[in-house]
Amino acid sequence: MSEATFTFRVGESLKTEFATAAKARDRSSAQLLRDYMRDVVRQQQEAPAHDAWFRRQIQIGLDSANAGDVISATEVEAEAEAWRAETRRKMANAQS
Repeated sequence: MSEATFTFRVGESLKTEFATAAKARDRSSAQLLRDYMRDVVRQQQEAPAHDAWFRRQIQIGLDSANAGDVISATEVEAEAEAWRAETRRKMANAQS
């Protein structure tokens, strides 16, 4: 891997605070900046895949709703109440 120098200006206080933060992570400022740059590049590369997945999930939901495969708010609330009651029962038994 060939290396290049990346130079930019920051205020002295930011530089000092960043160096302190890097040291607290047992990293040098340069190491932490490289880590951050790698993360930004990775996120940028993964964004289209995540967006495509998200759009597929939305379409699945829309298709399901359009096909009438829905649950009423009353049914959802009844299931949630049953879940809450079961959770309260388990918590009470765990405290006994």
